[in-house]
Amino acid sequence: MNKRWTIDDIRNYVEKNSDSTLLTTEYHGFSQKLLFKCACGNNFEKTFKKFKNNHQRKCDVCQPPKASR
Repeated sequence: MNKRWTIDDIRNYVEKNSDSTLLTTEYHGFSQKLLFKCACGNNFEKTFKKFKNNHQRKCDVCQPPKASR
């Protein structure tokens, strides 16, 4: 069974696994975009799934998107 993530679980995961900070205060599901603050000071939005599974843990300036195939 899959784990149900809460906003506190996500905040703890972000603190332990990246230099970014979670700014969003409510979590409504895996398709919701969350607002993060990168270590460089830029804000960026990602779904938690992309943040966690695809290692997209920085803004587009610090970690540019990969070119599409």
